[in-house]
Amino acid sequence: MSRLMITVAPTGGMAQKSQNPNLPTQPEEIAESVFLSYKEGASIAALHARRPDDQATCNAEIYSNINRRIREKCDIVINNSTGGGSSGDMLIERPDGLFESSFEERLKGCDAGAEMATFDGMTFCDVHGGREIVVITPPNRCEQLVKRMIERGIKPEWEVFAPNHILQDVTRLIQKGYDKPPYYINMVLGADRGFQGAMPYSHDILAAMIAALPPQSIFCVSAIGSAQLPATTQAMLLGGHVRVGLEDNNYYAKGELATNEQLVARTRRIATELGFEIASPGEARELLGLKTN
Repeated sequence: MSRLMITVAPTGGMAQKSQNPNLPTQPEEIAESVFLSYKEGASIAALHARRPDDQATCNAEIYSNINRRIREKCDIVINNSTGGGSSGDMLIERPDGLFESSFEERLKGCDAGAEMATFDGMTFCDVHGGREIVVITPPNRCEQLVKRMIERGIKPEWEVFAPNHILQDVTRLIQKGYDKPPYYINMVLGADRGFQGAMPYSHDILAAMIAALPPQSIFCVSAIGSAQLPATTQAMLLGGHVRVGLEDNNYYAKGELATNEQLVARTRRIATELGFEIASPGEARELLGLKTN
């Protein structure tokens, strides 16, 4: 049985400390939370950056600060987001009453020296905090984004929210040679209440998305809120890898706020009980085809 990669997503671009005071938002907080998660078994860190006022950004200097602090503590695989978030530098107010996610800001997530970067190659509407935020990534922007990653030696983490996201631009760009196998595809389920175009979690939906994967793919499953625990457990049984953390889920149990390291530790315990071995960061690099030192 192959080793299981556990990704920790400590911050995200939407959650606020008012929802969970354990949410790390500043570079030193994020680095410490990632280090504690690494000690519990995480081999990949999926990172979002925040400004000093906790609002979302893809500022390369802030990302570089986070990445440097993490690298001083451990050798976890660093994956910077180009999705950004639902506040701060990411938002452009439009005259039609909508807000737009800044594509130019998203591109900056590629500029901080990460090994991987999250590729959100779809167009959708994010409904958050009373705002309707359109995230516009047509085919030409998809190519700009993935080219930026390739030019900087970054492996894409292809993030998808529905089967058509796999079958359309992800498959198209893979077929055009913008990535080398194994193709690492992260499926986010349960985001349908906030993202127009996303899918809820169910076994059947997850199975359909796995069936849609391009050949030579490996997959990871992330799920929002209470869907996190069943979806990630099911993903292990179906041969996938998993992502947990406060980006996706604020709670350890009903009414009990979580920390990132708690969520990682529980995932490790479940995986171990199911007979999986947990991948170290070095083993994760081998599984992903990343360069190793």
